[in-house]
Amino acid sequence: MPRRFVNEITDGETIEETFVLADKQLRANRNGDTYLLADLRDKTGSLHGLLWNITEESVAHINAGDYVKIRGKAQLYNGNLQVILTRVEAVNETSIDLQDFQQGSSQDIDTMFARLRDFLQSLTDSQLRDLMQAFLDDEELVDHLRNVPAGVKAHHAYLGGLLEHIVTLMEGAERIAGLYPRVNRDLLLAGVFLHDLGKIRELAYDGTFVYTDEGQLIGHLIIGIELLNEKVQQLAALGTTVDEEKILRLKHMIASHHGSYEFGSPKLPMTPEAILLHHLDNIDAKVNEFITMIESDPNRQSHWTPFNPRMDRKLYKGSSLGE
Repeated sequence: MPRRFVNEITDGETIEETFVLADKQLRANRNGDTYLLADLRDKTGSLHGLLWNITEESVAHINAGDYVKIRGKAQLYNGNLQVILTRVEAVNETSIDLQDFQQGSSQDIDTMFARLRDFLQSLTDSQLRDLMQAFLDDEELVDHLRNVPAGVKAHHAYLGGLLEHIVTLMEGAERIAGLYPRVNRDLLLAGVFLHDLGKIRELAYDGTFVYTDEGQLIGHLIIGIELLNEKVQQLAALGTTVDEEKILRLKHMIASHHGSYEFGSPKLPMTPEAILLHHLDNIDAKVNEFITMIESDPNRQSHWTPFNPRMDRKLYKGSSLGE
């Protein structure tokens, strides 16, 4: 039997299929009875599964990140498609095709990486160009960069997502930098490359997308600064130096690119390049998240996506999506 993907499921059909259990929550209904709320995912999207009248012990054999085979019936509830489950079983990874669960970038990885390399090699500042080349020459780092997602659930949460995000920002930076003569193009492009680079160690992407221990404890901003320090030290050992102020400005861009304290930046943007990077980053992340949420909604009949608590809104799909 061919696989039944999330975006193919329709109201009223009986489903017996394998998904990633992206999230597992035990909740109580109005009567105080416990039920399971499961976030079920494959490469095409996600939907909620509900298993009624359970105990904590009865679902202790499954955990977030596991592959699970479910049986249940799809139904629309308040405009949202969900599955009322009758069975959930853990599945051995060796029996599944990982490509069914790992969405990849819609853009060609080799083409994107070539574009990235062209941007970095176009820097007119020889010190910054040498510094960026040190990253490009690191084969292990490049391998991770070509594959790692930019997020676990939000923007660019698919294989190659980080590379796509960086290249899109570089395209935007190249276009907008010319409008502001005070902005240093080379610093801006180098900062774009470095701002999320710490995600190569923050995120693991073998099977499912999860945070590493280092990612949980330190985060990609600090990891990114560590990566920059490592390359500066490598160049210094070879007799190549980079001016201290340039390094300081790059570190500031990494540390401040989330834009505010409430979103995890230890510092607010305090240079033209830093504030421009922040807004470019925010634009690309939000637009990608909107598009992904619209395209992955399994309820094709609705003009609206389900309410997203993190976004605090629904998104309007309209009636002509894809036409």
